[in-house]
Amino acid sequence: MKPSPFTYHAPTTTAELTELLGTLDDVRIIAGGQSLMPMMNFRFVQPGHLIDLNTVDGLAYVDVQQDFIEIGASTRQRFLQRSQDIAKHMPIVGEALSHVGHRQTRARGTIGGSLCHFDPSAELVNMAALHDAVLTLTSVDGDRSISFGEFGLGFLTTSVQPNEFLRSVRLARWPVVHGYGFEEFAMRHGDFAICAVSCLMTLDHRGAIDRLAVAVSGVTETPVRLTEMEGRLRGTVPDAGTAADLAAAAGDIEAMSDAYITSDYRSHLARVITRRAFTKATERADQRVRA
Repeated sequence: MKPSPFTYHAPTTTAELTELLGTLDDVRIIAGGQSLMPMMNFRFVQPGHLIDLNTVDGLAYVDVQQDFIEIGASTRQRFLQRSQDIAKHMPIVGEALSHVGHRQTRARGTIGGSLCHFDPSAELVNMAALHDAVLTLTSVDGDRSISFGEFGLGFLTTSVQPNEFLRSVRLARWPVVHGYGFEEFAMRHGDFAICAVSCLMTLDHRGAIDRLAVAVSGVTETPVRLTEMEGRLRGTVPDAGTAADLAAAAGDIEAMSDAYITSDYRSHLARVITRRAFTKATERADQRVRA
């Protein structure tokens, strides 16, 4: 099938973009189009107006600050994969991106498009949860910043208002010396994950956990941070017992079912993959401390 008729707009400035969003009805924004175009072709989505972000200046960049890295919403996933700044400060992002579709889709897909589409299995959605993302939304009334917890409302649903667009996302930086691990299970490489787990960890001089972050996605309609276990495990030496406790917490998440995957299977995957991600992060943290 082909898309239903629509009016195409190509603003060149954010002022033009916000004016269009503030005056037009039945609007969709397109950046990479890797999710939107298939939906339009199958007529799951039939917008009256399509606004192209690719002609708007200043929406694709990586800016490293002391406590965070700010990424423009139109930044291509392939650019992030190749970025030396991302590789140095957030190597897990590049690791997660290697699971996103294929090279051709990453060359077009953007971080903003992935976050706004908000598929619960998307790797960049997981990364945003893991790094305590803060998102900047822009309208004719100016900017507003919201936490990632406020941003995602449910399956393919965000808190972006009709007159707003996602301008940028800030991911919290971790110390350069940290361990990380990303694991996912999908039916085929490049498919959306049935379950994905990411882990960040720093160790103190005794080899005990000083800081920990774990994000589980694909199990529910929004990613889940295991915040209670992150706090409980601080000060403990990571071993098979702590990995088992963390895996059990992931398995306790109330998992969803669909036409293909049962909740029990998702819970099983969450336990297995959490253990793997935690173990990988532990090994890397220990190697970096010893280096």
